[in-house]
Amino acid sequence: MKTPYFTVKDIIQITGVTKRALHYYDKTDLLKPSKVEDNGYRYYNQEALGNLQMILLFKEMNFSLKDIAAMMQLSKDEQKDILREHRSTLVQRKQKLETIIDQLDEYVDGTDISRLNLFGDSPILSIQEQYGSEAKFIYGDTEKYQEFEANVNQLSAEEQEQAYQQFSVNMEQVFRELAKHQDLSPASGEVQVLVHEWKSCLEQFMVCDAEILRCIAEAYTTDRRYAGYFDQFGDEGFLRFLYQAIMVFIQSASNR
Repeated sequence: MKTPYFTVKDIIQITGVTKRALHYYDKTDLLKPSKVEDNGYRYYNQEALGNLQMILLFKEMNFSLKDIAAMMQLSKDEQKDILREHRSTLVQRKQKLETIIDQLDEYVDGTDISRLNLFGDSPILSIQEQYGSEAKFIYGDTEKYQEFEANVNQLSAEEQEQAYQQFSVNMEQVFRELAKHQDLSPASGEVQVLVHEWKSCLEQFMVCDAEILRCIAEAYTTDRRYAGYFDQFGDEGFLRFLYQAIMVFIQSASNR
């Protein structure tokens, strides 16, 4: 019959834990050897092995070593109460990870960052809200932005959401049509009609003068966050084509 004590080598073979981990658990009093011989050899009895297996189980469940040390002092029933609560936390984390994976897949497949929904249960603002805060920070003291904000604030939260969704759909339709005409001159009549539609979409919320239109056109081409969004509509020359078409529209309007 084998000795009731296990050497460090035995413990490593039985559990797969590393020698370094065992030494660390000893040093931090998480798991002391059952006895230490004069030559410094450590030995563990079956109770210690059972405690080690519980430590490894809790560690696999994502508890910190500090929390594990506290749990090892509790009764089995008290441990189970903590585990039930921890399970709820893990389920929430699982749901969050599933959302992240889904959004990652959408982003890799071409969905623009502004359409992702990553921060629903987080103090971090959604990308759309961040864009809104950024716009207010930059343009908040302008008459046009204040006009836009006043118009939006007249709507309920549900009406605002519906308006933004419809705005997004309308914009995408215009950009897809513009992409179909990318082989034409930016100054062609067909292209300019579509730019006028683009301006009409914007004017659902505010009156767009030449300065505002120019700022938006420049943002399209200089802010790299727009690059992924516009990739879905045309080739790499689409943004330049769109910018030129808007500039022609602005110039034509100023000459009238």
